[in-house]
Amino acid sequence: MSSTEAGRLLGTNQTTISNIEASRLGVSADRLRALARNYSCADEALITALIGMAVQRRRGWWEEYREILPTGLLDLAELEHHALALRTAYIAHLPGLLQTAEHAREIFRQVVPTLPPPEVEHRVSHRVKRQAILYGGKPTAYTAIVHEAALRMRFGGPDTARAQLQHILDMSEHEHIKVAVIPFEAGSFPGSGQSMLYAVGPVPQLDTVQLDTEYGSELLDAPAQLERYRVVLDRMETVALPESRSRDLVQSIIRSLKGE
Repeated sequence: MSSTEAGRLLGTNQTTISNIEASRLGVSADRLRALARNYSCADEALITALIGMAVQRRRGWWEEYREILPTGLLDLAELEHHALALRTAYIAHLPGLLQTAEHAREIFRQVVPTLPPPEVEHRVSHRVKRQAILYGGKPTAYTAIVHEAALRMRFGGPDTARAQLQHILDMSEHEHIKVAVIPFEAGSFPGSGQSMLYAVGPVPQLDTVQLDTEYGSELLDAPAQLERYRVVLDRMETVALPESRSRDLVQSIIRSLKGE
């Protein structure tokens, strides 16, 4: 259906439809239901979820970074904030939501081109604030699949690495946080070449996958893409160690650092 036809059915014009689709114009619950009828959408769960997104959301804490940090980082914080649950997989890096400030600072110091010190600190504070979803009365369920290679990276030296691993160990003790480690001996597995975040929405159609790339953050939401990454994450969890053995491996790496 063209935007001109959609506007006519809604009793407005093509410009209004374009502005709604581009997020330049808000949309009420009644108008959303009218759009759903016009588009022959009878999925009540999806319509209700969309209405919740349209009328309940307010500007979040990430907006204070709007003119400071890349838009992709703000989108990531908003995605995490509204997700009902999160699943992540990391091979060479540790999950941002489980990073200490010093570890994150070392990561940002290695960005190319080099970031000025003030921006490094802005990025560190933004990353730490993102972690608030893991605390409080209703924390977000979080599953982190981490390869042993990432655990053995010594960003910032032995002391920083040891503190970082201890933090992951402590966080893994929370009931809503699962840390599963893929050991070196697991061999090959799907998804071994990339890191990913799977954000669970109020209905499956509103799930989103976020990928880190050299040119920024990429968001995927096509049904086939979502299904593919669900399967990849399921298979990665299958080859990962159970939670208790994952903690044992992290603890053994901490002990090896203390012995230096």
